[in-house]
Amino acid sequence: YIETGLIPLGALIICLSLWLMPLAQQLFTISFLNLSLGVGGGMFLISLNALLQFHSPEEEMGGVISVRNFFSNLVMLGFLASTILLSSIGLDETALLFVLAAVALLGTGYTIRLLPYSLTRLTVAGLMSQHYRLKVQAVENMPPRGGVLMLGNHISWVDWAMIQMASPRPIRFVMARVYYDRWYLRWILDAAGCIPIENGASSKQALEQVAEALKQGDVVCLFPEGALTPNGQLQEFRKGYETAVRLSGEEIPIVPFHLHGLWGSKLSRSSPGFKKSRAIPGKRDVVVTFGAALPGNTTAAELKQRIFELSVHAWNEYAETLPHLGEAWVTQAKQMSRRMQLHDDISGSLTAQRLLVGSSLMMKRIRAAVPGQYVGLMLPFSAGGVMANMATLQAGKTLVNLNYTASTDALKFACDETGIDTIFTARRFLQQLEKRGIFVQEMLPDREFVFLEDLRDSFGKPEALGMLLQVKLLPAWLLKRTLCHRPESDLAAVIYSSGSEGNPKGVMLSHRNLMANVRQTAEALQPEPEDVMMGSLPLFHAFGLTAAQFLPLLEGIPVVCQPDPTDVLAVAKNVAKHQATIMFGTSTFLRFYCRNSKVEPLMLDSLRLVVAGAEKLSSDVREAFQNKFHKIIYEGYGMTEAAPVVSVNLPDELDTQRWRRKESNRVGTVGQPLAGTAVRITDPDTWQPLVAKEEGMVLVAGPQVMPGYLNQPEKSQAVLIQQDGLTWYASGDKGRLDEDGFLTLIDRYSRMAKLGGEMISLGAVEQLLRNGLVQQGYTGDLVATSIEDKRKGEKLVVLLDAEFNQKAINDYLKKAKANALMRPSSWLQVEEIPRLGAGKVDFTGVKKLANEMLG
Repeated sequence: YIETGLIPLGALIICLSLWLMPLAQQLFTISFLNLSLGVGGGMFLISLNALLQFHSPEEEMGGVISVRNFFSNLVMLGFLASTILLSSIGLDETALLFVLAAVALLGTGYTIRLLPYSLTRLTVAGLMSQHYRLKVQAVENMPPRGGVLMLGNHISWVDWAMIQMASPRPIRFVMARVYYDRWYLRWILDAAGCIPIENGASSKQALEQVAEALKQGDVVCLFPEGALTPNGQLQEFRKGYETAVRLSGEEIPIVPFHLHGLWGSKLSRSSPGFKKSRAIPGKRDVVVTFGAALPGNTTAAELKQRIFELSVHAWNEYAETLPHLGEAWVTQAKQMSRRMQLHDDISGSLTAQRLLVGSSLMMKRIRAAVPGQYVGLMLPFSAGGVMANMATLQAGKTLVNLNYTASTDALKFACDETGIDTIFTARRFLQQLEKRGIFVQEMLPDREFVFLEDLRDSFGKPEALGMLLQVKLLPAWLLKRTLCHRPESDLAAVIYSSGSEGNPKGVMLSHRNLMANVRQTAEALQPEPEDVMMGSLPLFHAFGLTAAQFLPLLEGIPVVCQPDPTDVLAVAKNVAKHQATIMFGTSTFLRFYCRNSKVEPLMLDSLRLVVAGAEKLSSDVREAFQNKFHKIIYEGYGMTEAAPVVSVNLPDELDTQRWRRKESNRVGTVGQPLAGTAVRITDPDTWQPLVAKEEGMVLVAGPQVMPGYLNQPEKSQAVLIQQDGLTWYASGDKGRLDEDGFLTLIDRYSRMAKLGGEMISLGAVEQLLRNGLVQQGYTGDLVATSIEDKRKGEKLVVLLDAEFNQKAINDYLKKAKANALMRPSSWLQVEEIPRLGAGKVDFTGVKKLANEMLG
């Protein structure tokens, strides 16, 4: 197709040679004329050769080699030889060029009429290549012949051009009539075979045209979302394509595709601030990935699932191009320079420049103190904690943020497994822990503790001034060489699991995992220049490390630190003082805002996004928070093994053309997967994929999925499943996907109790009880567990942390006709429900406490 598109160009060169003939005869020898004749004639005849071979897309795509092919090549070579011979014996070049020009012009007219898309494609490719660098994956999945329906995501105004450039076959696009009817575009769109469509009854006529085109063997592309995505996520898929396939009356294959690289460009619908942050000099990389052909009866839910999976392939390749975390931090700090990057109540406000100076000075001390790969840190979310984390990454080392709320055995296990002998911490922080009854130095008596206060005092003024000048004066590329050591391993961090259901596991997260998850989360949240993040989650937790630290630092978002997430009054004051716009939290911590009477609703007025993760968001917390603060909590989902963000709900958008709401927040779900992430529901025994609305094991694939557990290959192999060319992490969660790709979590498989021979979800029990207690004005929290019972095998126990009316809740259960197996055998009121440092319920501690209280 490219060669046939060159025919008009060959004709143009020949005509140009003819026009310049008088000048050429005066200035140059006959050799110039021969050269111009050879170039123009050769280009035309090469193109003519391709046209002679062209009979149909089926033959062209099938690579037909025939006698016609041989003779067309012979004709081309013979014509060129005769041209050279006639020129050499003195035939008038003007006459020869007139003949050749006439043939070329006739060929051009015939080519444009026969293959109008060739010239259009050549022109579009020339224009697009100035701004975009296109890469195509799995083009062999395009069927070589017959009708094909192409369906995929829609993220920018130039999607059609990228897809046509990527496809080896000409494509007819279905487009909105509102754009088709513009007079200055219509003649071009008609020539390209576009099919206009609009809402209402008239859409049936367009679908009939699509069906007819498919019958004729054309390739038709349709965007099932119907409009550009407003937030980068896949929107609802309309089912009109199903009608088109049915009307065609044939087994038309569907080829799914995925476009990556255009979200955040000027021609997408991303926010202005996000476009500015994603502006790049030079060309933008775009990846088009073709999926294997699907049968024509593929449902919208199945199609959407396949496109999610195609996005993983594109993101896996994209993640390989990302810098390591230390380099990304230096680049971003250099760009932000003297803008405020971080604030805490002790250090005050620090610019990105000062923060980089501090982390770079600390980097030298860490390299000198720790010869091994792993660096142990025990610090809160503060200026010192952030500096120490970034300094470790700049030093080319691997982060191990130790969970100071964990048991002594868990801490020793983490230190022993990673070989940590030296732990970086702060005296002030250890004093705060001791007030809470946590004596870390007594728990780890054989480890050396290095205090940040001592490191700070060791920085002499000349050294600090020299580093400041270096950061101020050197360009970013040179700073990365001088202030960043290439990591010996791609392993960026080891995060020990919470241990809520057993011994902790060391989750290995690479630079690629964390960088990709930061980019994925940023694409969903679309940070604006005026955004300020309120951070309070602990750094030993994946949610705190990635979302609260790496995301704002690497995306240039100022962050306000509050070391204690339970001190919600201090957090609320900082939100009001710094006009924070984004806040992450857990259901447990968000409940504290609702219960604390000193937290005034106006304190959180500036927030535009409140995102809950790490544990299931209770419906009563969601409602209470919205009633008090008039803010919606957007629930997300993730796990340490996925760095951690997997999916999230986002604000709904209004389509002002059709006056319809584009739903991105579905209450009761944890949202749709992030870009580059796929979620699959499978049978937990066979790993066979299940269809929409069926409940099973939640599997997650994406560039953020861990390479495995540290020194535990058997456990890694048990949870990392290879399917369809992707690595899937078996989460242990039970859930289901609806037809639009929203994920609903049921419970963890480990939180299923066998009562009376039936498996009962403890999460479902908690929700049932919570609904009844809220009606009675109960404001506390509760958790259900099961313990051994000599008669029944297991029995149901509920722990509550506030006063309640047991008779009233029993009456509610009877009135609601609740399953008898879901009625607790024992009700226990406790001062505090056992929790881990990140706010999640400590299910092991809950079971232990219940056993102790019941003897």
